[in-house]
Amino acid sequence: MADVLLGQSYFLRFDPKLWDAMQPYPPLGTLYAAAVLRDAGFRVSLFDAMLAGSTAEWTRALEKEQPRFAVLYEDGFNYLSKMCLLRMREAAFEMIEQARRAGCTVIVSSSDATDHVSRYLRRGAHYVLIGEAETTLRELLESLGGVTDRPPAEIAGVAGDGFRAPPRPLERDLDRIPFPAREMADLERYRRLWKSRHGYFSLNMVTTRGCPYHCNWCAKPIYGQRYHCRSPENVADELELVLRRYRPDHVWFCDDIFGLKPGWIARFAELVTARGLETPFKCLQRTDLVTEETARDLARAGCRTVWVGAESGSQKILDAMEKGATVQDTRRATRRLRKHGIEVGYFLQFGYPGESWEDVQLTLRMVRELEPDDIGVSVAYPLPGTRFHETVADQLGERGNWRDSADLALLYRGPFAPDFYRQLHRVLHKEFRARRAWRQLRPWGRPRAALDVLRSCTLPLDRLKLAQLRDRNPGGSAS
Repeated sequence: MADVLLGQSYFLRFDPKLWDAMQPYPPLGTLYAAAVLRDAGFRVSLFDAMLAGSTAEWTRALEKEQPRFAVLYEDGFNYLSKMCLLRMREAAFEMIEQARRAGCTVIVSSSDATDHVSRYLRRGAHYVLIGEAETTLRELLESLGGVTDRPPAEIAGVAGDGFRAPPRPLERDLDRIPFPAREMADLERYRRLWKSRHGYFSLNMVTTRGCPYHCNWCAKPIYGQRYHCRSPENVADELELVLRRYRPDHVWFCDDIFGLKPGWIARFAELVTARGLETPFKCLQRTDLVTEETARDLARAGCRTVWVGAESGSQKILDAMEKGATVQDTRRATRRLRKHGIEVGYFLQFGYPGESWEDVQLTLRMVRELEPDDIGVSVAYPLPGTRFHETVADQLGERGNWRDSADLALLYRGPFAPDFYRQLHRVLHKEFRARRAWRQLRPWGRPRAALDVLRSCTLPLDRLKLAQLRDRNPGGSAS
């Protein structure tokens, strides 16, 4: 039995596209909260929705643990949790209801709950935690458990029936936070899934919280514009522990921006090489931050892949997004990273207001010319709290979120109809895979590359359909 059953509502099973990709990571944010609560003396159990089959497994966990407190603490380091997909929101509401029936006090912490406090309270949550929440959760549980006599309404960052306390200042010294309680997750199951699908095992870490940049489509309900960073020494200590205890073959540093603080990456590389901790990893970077020195130090630290927010090959669209970077930055970053043997992935975004067919063509041309090693393609997605959302708010219907990550619905009146963007997604991915496959076939004998080449035979028809959709309806919103 546990005092607290911690869970989250991102079920990989409910996201067909990501289930097929099968690159699962344990819920890092939830495991941070578990570590904080255990250090405070609470008996904590974990329900890991990532690999669960349905919310029925949450019900069974409630019956087994019989906790006093049921806490849905979403993993804020998982970008899909930040997107607040409708299927996951539905799962959260089901889990709240099940926990209420089990007689638990229900507490919720997530980006979606921070944006929609009253909705979660109406659906049965007793308390919603707003913003960064490890300390808020600990103080609330101490209050409800009688450890302190401070009422919930006086705890910063807590909202409940009839009250909303002032916000809690963000934690500035991240080295004070204990390492995530990874041992609570079934990491051997994660290992088996990774090994069977990809031949290696990857684990996630995070070195920072927040992002100080002002891209006007990027939602930041938890950290706002703040950016705080762990020390390179503290991260190296955790990396050493992770490598020794869990033996991953690869690490994903899932920061919004890895190593923004001047000198951080260089110092981290020094520590990694001095301790013999070199491990292949991937991370995210801004294109305008990739200097020659940064690329060199990333490679020295073991970086294998850097994903960058290229977004568009049109400077007009980057400026409209207030990206603060240029197409030329993408070119330079790609060249510098490749020079040091680092693969480059592009996040691309279509459908931003004002984007023309010519702008789309510029993005396609950029991908063809620079030949990134991987791409992630999406359409512009308005989330609450962003300037982009404010701009298109009067065009949004009742449905403000995608159902799952493959939805790709244009939720506002865009430059072209929604079917155009789905076809564009198909064409770009097929063309990208075909070009990559031809490069891989140079040494010959790669079956998957050969299959992608065969699939490319339908590209002319797909391009024709894209042109027809472009000309049939030059605008429209998703129904």
